[in-house]
Amino acid sequence: MNPTLEIFSQGEEIVTGQTVDTNAAWLSQQAVQMGFTVTRHTAVGDNLDDLTALLREIAERADCCICTGGLGPTSDDLTAEAVAQAFGLALVFDAVAFAQIKRFFDRRNRPMPESNRKQALLPAGSERIDNEWGTAPGFSLRHGRCWFAFIPGVPSEMRHLFLEKIRPALANRFAFQPRRLVTIRTVGIGESDIQQRMAAVTIPALVQLGFRAGMDDVQTKLLFPYGYPETAMVALVSKIVEQIGDAVFGIDGLSEAEGDLVAVIDRLMAGRHATLAVIETASQGLLAAKCIGMPWLLGACFERSLNTLGQRFAVPVRHDDLMATAKTLAGAVQKSGAADLALVQLYAGDDGIFHDKDQPIVLYNVLLAPDGFHQSTQTVAGPIKRKQNQAALLALDLLRRYLQHKEI
Repeated sequence: MNPTLEIFSQGEEIVTGQTVDTNAAWLSQQAVQMGFTVTRHTAVGDNLDDLTALLREIAERADCCICTGGLGPTSDDLTAEAVAQAFGLALVFDAVAFAQIKRFFDRRNRPMPESNRKQALLPAGSERIDNEWGTAPGFSLRHGRCWFAFIPGVPSEMRHLFLEKIRPALANRFAFQPRRLVTIRTVGIGESDIQQRMAAVTIPALVQLGFRAGMDDVQTKLLFPYGYPETAMVALVSKIVEQIGDAVFGIDGLSEAEGDLVAVIDRLMAGRHATLAVIETASQGLLAAKCIGMPWLLGACFERSLNTLGQRFAVPVRHDDLMATAKTLAGAVQKSGAADLALVQLYAGDDGIFHDKDQPIVLYNVLLAPDGFHQSTQTVAGPIKRKQNQAALLALDLLRRYLQHKEI
């Protein structure tokens, strides 16, 4: 049986909803990948008695606990004090930790406030976890059946410390039989449609099936038990992908992670040594923003007005045939010699329809490639931000399908 792990988040800002606890979600993913059975996420505010009580409970029921937050220099940072009180330990001044904190300020030519001295007080018998990315050192200790690791709640510091300091320690302390998570990532299709297409596939009882709908994709998750035969795993995933069809843009977990839609496109564009120019309307610049920093995106143009687009590229605009207009614009972009591929996205309707969550818009996407035009038409509804995001994704998905040589 795999060891159990709890995630304990400390901070009034978390329990009051002022801060979303992304740390717990990220840590859970890391722990499950290692082979832990994650049993609880618990958040507690800045109350010493509540913190103390929870630490004592966890020490008796979990094999491991990762605690985030409460290691700062202010009076509401109570983690070290709570650990000392819960387990009957003294707080001991750590001279090495203090020197590291002071060096953090010296390097920035800033005086160290006296309150930061508090961060060098660690529970007696604990092991310091050096923090090269902030002022708060972490620490670890064992009490009862549980090994605890306490790290800062700042996400960037927390991730560095977990990956570089805590994960190696966990691998040495615990024996795992990790389950295998395979994630099939799709765009342009909903959860119910995916499940309906999968109806012909029998999912073995040992395999846990789940779905997750996000802003940028819908994920079909298959959690395989430890030791599940590789050939059977690949065969099952292949059957499901075949049933879902070309809405699948990537599969994570069989080999290297393929990542999100832009990451998949990035690899495909790099493999072809191709470049891209974009004209977008409904996505209002979000398409280009999703591809920020990509060397293959050579140019992007956003205009609300079709007439302005026509004037800019010196082409006739046909309001009664937006697909024809999109093709004309794509041709004009390609003739300019700016890029190998030209992607044009237009939509039917005015600003009033675009802003009305009850009114759908029709998207017209055209990709002009060396082998000719590729096109798609979709209807998108919902609030303006959903329309904007879906417009960007569906235009990019047209590019992805072309690059993957799928039927469009």
